[in-house]
Amino acid sequence: MLVIRPITAADFAALKQIAIESGAGFTSLPVNDARLKQKIDHAEHSFAADVDGPGDQGYLFVLEDSQTGEIVGTTGIEAAVGLSTPLYHFQQNTVIHHSAELNVFNQLKTLTLCNDYTGASEICTLFLRESYRRNHAGRFLSKVRFLFMAEYPQRFSDRVIAEMRGAADSDGQPPFWHWLQQLFLTIDFPTADHLIGVGKKAFIAELMPRHPIYVGLLPDTAQQVIGQVHQNTKPALKMLENEGFAHRGYIDLFDAGPTVEARLSQIKSVAASKKVKVKIADVQGEQTLAVANTELQGFRASFGKNARFDAEQQLLLLSAEFADTLRLHDGDMARFIVLDKA
Repeated sequence: MLVIRPITAADFAALKQIAIESGAGFTSLPVNDARLKQKIDHAEHSFAADVDGPGDQGYLFVLEDSQTGEIVGTTGIEAAVGLSTPLYHFQQNTVIHHSAELNVFNQLKTLTLCNDYTGASEICTLFLRESYRRNHAGRFLSKVRFLFMAEYPQRFSDRVIAEMRGAADSDGQPPFWHWLQQLFLTIDFPTADHLIGVGKKAFIAELMPRHPIYVGLLPDTAQQVIGQVHQNTKPALKMLENEGFAHRGYIDLFDAGPTVEARLSQIKSVAASKKVKVKIADVQGEQTLAVANTELQGFRASFGKNARFDAEQQLLLLSAEFADTLRLHDGDMARFIVLDKA
């Protein structure tokens, strides 16, 4: 079975390999030993912290193959972004240039540097090794975060965001980046990507344009990718849209990918999740369920059809193997959602 659990220091080598495999543009996992160790340490402290509101916590999970012990993916949640290091976006706006005397009425799109998502929770750092991208594993890796957030809503903001990777050209470079590089930054994309990944973001405030930018003045190649996602990111965006996430006009500074948002309580999987008692039984259900225990540091979650919700008894029936994987016993509480596509 595939099981999600909190990351530990022993997972460093596996996390570094995932960082290497994820490639450029995956800024939340830089190939930097010190930064990766810091992220693991921060996650361990976050899971152990006794908090009653979102703060500077980061919850990083790994997906483990229980048969081999191999780490095959990762997924994470930031409790409140922008509190210790500013979080920047471009906000898309429209300004009106109107002259009644000349009978001219122009609507012009602009981009303005902002920090509007400060304090929001962010779902992030999702990566699944290619050989495991089948049988609901990707859906589970995305949706398991909502099971955790539903169980511990006090740890998160009511506003939840996800930054989606923007469009790239045949060389893997974002077309939106080129005009920024030429006019403002004069450093290449890999360098900027690395600086962001290791937390060195001061250059954004120092070098990025401080005044609204008229989109019509940008090269066509840059205009065309504003708010567009990378080809490989389209399935992830579709899944989040089905959860209730929507794009409100905010885009990434460097690749112009959209940031989508939703209210925590209105996320489909959060609202639909059920917390019920467990009963161990010989069971084979028709639906694939994603199930999590209700522990914090001992959080475990997995998915499969050897689970079924008995609505009449209000019990979650789990096979012995499933229950053992999640460290659950008869009478324990668990939270679940249906993982199959609607």
